[in-house]
Amino acid sequence: MTALGPPARARAGSRPVLRRASRRAALNLAAVAVLVVSVFPVYWMVVTAFTPTADIQADTPSFWPAHPTLEHFATAVDADGFWMFWRNSLLVTVSAVLLSLVVALLAAFAVARMRWRGRRAFILMVFIAQMAPWEALLISMFIIARDTGMLDRLSMLSLLYFMCTLPFTIVTLRGFLAAIPPELEEAAMMDGAGRTVAFRRVVLPLLAPGLMSTSLFGFITAWNEFAFANALIIKNQDDRTLPVWLSSFSNIFGTDWGATMAAAALFMLPVLLIFLVLQRRVTSGMIAGAVKG
Repeated sequence: MTALGPPARARAGSRPVLRRASRRAALNLAAVAVLVVSVFPVYWMVVTAFTPTADIQADTPSFWPAHPTLEHFATAVDADGFWMFWRNSLLVTVSAVLLSLVVALLAAFAVARMRWRGRRAFILMVFIAQMAPWEALLISMFIIARDTGMLDRLSMLSLLYFMCTLPFTIVTLRGFLAAIPPELEEAAMMDGAGRTVAFRRVVLPLLAPGLMSTSLFGFITAWNEFAFANALIIKNQDDRTLPVWLSSFSNIFGTDWGATMAAAALFMLPVLLIFLVLQRRVTSGMIAGAVKG
C-alpha cells in the first residue's frame, strides 16, 4: 500500500472542511431568503403607511417614501370607533388568555402530577383538539351562539378564543410541569407547607417562562382572529374587534391603502412591544415546553 504524502493528506483533510463550509453557506443563504420573504410584507406595510396617497397610486412603486407623512395614521386614529374597537379587542383577548391560563394550569397539573383513570385518553383528546382547524368549527359555533342567544356578544368571542387556545396551553404547561422535579414540592411539604402553598411558592415561579410563552401565543391568536369575530358579531357593530374594523377602509369607492396600512401597523404594535419585552423568556419557554415532558 502506498502512503499518502503530506500534500495529498492535506488535500484529503481539507475536503470535509470545504463540504461543511459549503453546507453552512447554503443554509445561511436559505435562512436569509426565508427572512426576506417573511419580513418584506411587514416592511411594505410600514412603508405604505408613511407614503403619501399620490405616491401610493403612482405607476412606479417606491421602496422608501420620499416625503414621509403621518396623515394616514391620523386618518386611522380619527376613524369612527377606533378606540372603542381597540377596547373590544383588548377586553376579549385578555379575558380569553387569563381564563385559558387558569384552567390549563389546573389541567396540566392534574395530568403531569397525578395518576387517574382516563388520563391517557384525556391527553389524547387534548392533542386531537389542538390539531383541529378553527375553520371547521365556524358553522357549528355560529349555530350554538344563535341558539343560545349569544350572537353579537363579546363574551361569546372570549369563550371561543379560550376554547381554541386551551389545548395548546395545556400541552405546553404539561411539558414544563413534567420537567420540574416533584421532589421540590415534597421537600416544601416536609417543611410544613401544604400542597397549594408548595405549588405556589416553589413550582409556580419555575413556570414563568411557560406561562409567558403560552400567554403570548394566546394573545396573538385572539388578537389577530378575524373569521369568528366577523361571523358572530353581525347586528351590533359597536362590538366589533379591530381585525373586523380594518375592513371598514374598503368601500364602493375603493380602498384607502394608506389608512389601512397605518391601522394595521397600529394594530400590530401591542403584540410587537410585548414580544420585544418578553423575547428572551418567550423563546426559551417555547423551546423548553416543546422538548421536555
